[in-house]
Amino acid sequence: MLKRLSLATAVFAAAAAPALAHLNPEEHGSFMAGVSHPLFGMDHILVMVAVGLWAAQVAQSESSGKALWIVPSAFVGTMAIGFFLAVSGIGLPFVEPAILASVIALGLLVAMAVRLPTAACAATVGVFALFHGHAHGEELGSAGALQFGIGFMIATALLHIAGIALGLGIARVSPYVTRVLGAATALLGLSLVFG
Repeated sequence: MLKRLSLATAVFAAAAAPALAHLNPEEHGSFMAGVSHPLFGMDHILVMVAVGLWAAQVAQSESSGKALWIVPSAFVGTMAIGFFLAVSGIGLPFVEPAILASVIALGLLVAMAVRLPTAACAATVGVFALFHGHAHGEELGSAGALQFGIGFMIATALLHIAGIALGLGIARVSPYVTRVLGAATALLGLSLVFG
């Protein structure tokens, strides 16, 4: 009993400790700063997992399952373009509002189980990915762009894979659970707007 209490105390203490949202690229290895960036930002996690969930939904309605790799690949590829635009000093308007809109929009697409052709899904996530990538590039500072970029692209792909696995696993139980997760994502996106 005492061991369980000690373990519970340690878990709660760790959870109560202040958390850093992102590693500072100037203070930490730029690759790890890139990896940590999508993993510790609520907006990034919600969007990346939602992309995976939506890809899984769309793939279930098609016979080839190509959405499972095309939709997340479109996100990662277009995100890289946005990143390099920012690193090159080319600005985009409304980056933060577009990121918040992406959380809400992708959550709603999952909640409503919108089934578009795979190319249209890829284009939709690509538009949002451009802004996510640009934000990563703007926050880079003086860190090595290549290492940082590789890090956040790997982390993003892993979050997409987690969303796909979650979506495919949930579909075996009930497709409505995925839709509830989409609605929760949209609501959390709204809370980020007004929070």
